[in-house]
Amino acid sequence: MSKHVVVIGAVALGPKAACRFKRLAPDAKVTMIDQSPRISYGGCGIPYFVSGEVNNIDALQATPYNVVRDPEFFRVNKDVDVLTETRAVSIDRAARTVLVEHLRTGEQQTLSYDKLVLALGSRANRPPVEGLDLAGVTAATNLEEAEFIRNAMAAGTVSNAVIVGGGFIGLEMAVALADMWGIGVTVVELADRLMPGFLSSTLTRMVRHDLEKNGVTVLTGEKVVRLEGEDGAVARVVTDKRTLDAELVIMAAGVSPNTAIAKAAGLETDPRGALIVNDRMQTSDPDIYSGGDCVTIPNLITGKPGFFPLGSMANRQGRVVGTNLAGGNATFPGAVGSWVVKLFEISACGAGLTIETALREGFDAINVHVEQFDRAHFFPEKTIMSLELVVEKPTRRVLGIQGVSTLGDALTARINAVATMLADKPTIEDISNAEIVYSPPFASAMDILNVAGNVAENILEGRARVIDPEEFERLWNERASNDTVCFIDTRLAGNAQPFLEKYPDHWKNIPEEQIHDRLGEVPTDRTVVLVCNTGLRAYDAQLMLAKEGVSNTVSVQGGMVAMHKIGADI
Repeated sequence: MSKHVVVIGAVALGPKAACRFKRLAPDAKVTMIDQSPRISYGGCGIPYFVSGEVNNIDALQATPYNVVRDPEFFRVNKDVDVLTETRAVSIDRAARTVLVEHLRTGEQQTLSYDKLVLALGSRANRPPVEGLDLAGVTAATNLEEAEFIRNAMAAGTVSNAVIVGGGFIGLEMAVALADMWGIGVTVVELADRLMPGFLSSTLTRMVRHDLEKNGVTVLTGEKVVRLEGEDGAVARVVTDKRTLDAELVIMAAGVSPNTAIAKAAGLETDPRGALIVNDRMQTSDPDIYSGGDCVTIPNLITGKPGFFPLGSMANRQGRVVGTNLAGGNATFPGAVGSWVVKLFEISACGAGLTIETALREGFDAINVHVEQFDRAHFFPEKTIMSLELVVEKPTRRVLGIQGVSTLGDALTARINAVATMLADKPTIEDISNAEIVYSPPFASAMDILNVAGNVAENILEGRARVIDPEEFERLWNERASNDTVCFIDTRLAGNAQPFLEKYPDHWKNIPEEQIHDRLGEVPTDRTVVLVCNTGLRAYDAQLMLAKEGVSNTVSVQGGMVAMHKIGADI
């Protein structure tokens, strides 16, 4: 008798595991169930359907050769039986059965299994506030909700939308609504910044500036108290600070593992509720496999359990599951947490730990910020990329990398290069000497990634004494009451002139080339803040002054470019 594998969940991991298994064990039987009418779709594409960049919702459910992955597709092309609009009610591990309910009829059925795959996914967090059941409140987590949002936009019934949560989904939906439909969009985030845990404070400021200059209102450090409605539909969002009009509310306050049925069956979970699996993706029951948004896997930077609800992760884990169902021995060791998000004019991307996360995890770490052209400076098409490295000081180990750029492809290329290294504990020397493909249309001869490693070395070895853009902004804003700080612009006079005219009492210009000749103009009784366009000239000026015995200097990482990107008022 051939093996019967039952798969609960048919979006990402489930279909991948089922198809991989059938390729390796074509005589086996697979039954896949899902409570939704649509299966095997790219949920991460939902914001781009809402925005109109993806015009047809079927594209999110289609193969690369434009065949929709519906139950008939799986039956004919993959020899996999699919039961849609079918909910798994309970699992009897002793009997190896799953009780399911057909949602249209209410009929229940028992499916026996030899092996079981739990592709349960995640559920959107629902803050404990009144009004979540009002019409117009959605989480935008499936294709039906995506169609609801886009239809509401097309019908012109929405003038104002509020997005609760400033993470990936929330920001992508904010861009989709404001860019395509031109409605009023407000993002409300409980934390003190957008994308908490994924970007440094400086890079988060760049993300916020991009949103705000494109018409999105961003409210951080603000809590939603309740939703108010009229005639059963949402009309207002009340926070602890204000009331916002809203005909559409998107709940994007993170996700949690959807593991109730697994916990009821006695499978082991972590405090978050995520299923604990080994590196073969087996749960505490070796005949039950799982992966994707409902499991915890090792964070390869910290060595601690991690939660990585990403579609790409689910697909790769699905292949491991399918291989092992067929008797293989594939493994999935863990993840470093690579991610990317497309905004209006910029994209943000990262892997590993941010500086705040690293410090919270007990690492003695620093953050290195670099601004540099993403290709040869003489090439006509180029842009200045922001890149940050998080480095452990005692070991020089690179713990993470994040960045922001107007060219997302160029940025992800750098992040991907480091992401694949992070599990092997690379040092800054590995980054400095990383072999990056070079040609002027694609990179600099000394790529920005190599430069980030070099800057980290300079800081750790004491040659560069730096402050970040936000510290510069703070010192500058306190200039009238703080006579212990002096600001020197090391750029050529033409660049510095507007600031000299605007701030004649506080902005001083000594170009790098004139440092030696004008040494007497550099105060020795105050902290001298050296600034230039990107930080390079300021660093060279700092070295020149150090040679002359002047060590009371700091240079601004990222320089005026970074200040402009965070929207600082200077």
